[in-house]
Amino acid sequence: MANALHSVAANPRLAFVASASDKARAACAELQERYGAVKPAEADVVVALGGDGFMLRTLHAQLGQGLPVYGMKLGRVGFLMNRYLPEGLPERIATAHPAVLHPLEMRVTRADGSEATALAFNEISLLRQTNQAAHIEVSLNGDVKLANLVCDGVLVATPAGSTAYNFSAHGPILPLDANVLALTPISPFRPRRWRGALLPSATRVGLRTLEPLHRPISATADFHEVRDAVEIDVRQAREQSVTMLFDPEHSLAQRILDEQFEP
Repeated sequence: MANALHSVAANPRLAFVASASDKARAACAELQERYGAVKPAEADVVVALGGDGFMLRTLHAQLGQGLPVYGMKLGRVGFLMNRYLPEGLPERIATAHPAVLHPLEMRVTRADGSEATALAFNEISLLRQTNQAAHIEVSLNGDVKLANLVCDGVLVATPAGSTAYNFSAHGPILPLDANVLALTPISPFRPRRWRGALLPSATRVGLRTLEPLHRPISATADFHEVRDAVEIDVRQAREQSVTMLFDPEHSLAQRILDEQFEP
């Protein structure tokens, strides 16, 4: 990836994408006029303007396209973004540090027997759909580890997503190069002392709701929700990847490290 970036560093062809906010769209128009713009199919780098939610959608859109994504913050949350500075954009991209992300893949069987698949760069989460707590069987690589987790839900988070929903659910922050996933319960009731686990990234996680009719759950991969989920299989899709670019003074790995010392 570094060699590919070096080959386009002199004058990279830029494609700009922006969120729906007026601020992001105005910035997009300014940058296109200043630097010129091409369609993503003709670009060397995609520049995303918005917040973290828009960045996640951009990553999904670029998955399999082979283009790195450089984001600039023009939204409420910008953990996955660089600062918005209109000056010197090609030079910033030329010196940016790459971070290669592999998504999680979930395969879901619904209560009616239908199936669905979805990918997530942050996390895959299960949540109860009613006022009753979920009862979930948890297995790793086919071996049952928890016969009945009583909770509001459970999630599997990547290192890139560990500072988001996972951290809010009291899960651990994972270094970007840790090669592990976080399995984190959401408001667990039984077993009382279980607070989650760190898993090798190659682990296949099986989650099964034990009472799908009386205690239905939904499964969400980033922003894609599947309701009335009964069996959910989660794995890291190592065969798929997308590259994000970060200014060297504030790389994604450094941000994740610094987050552990925030008051």
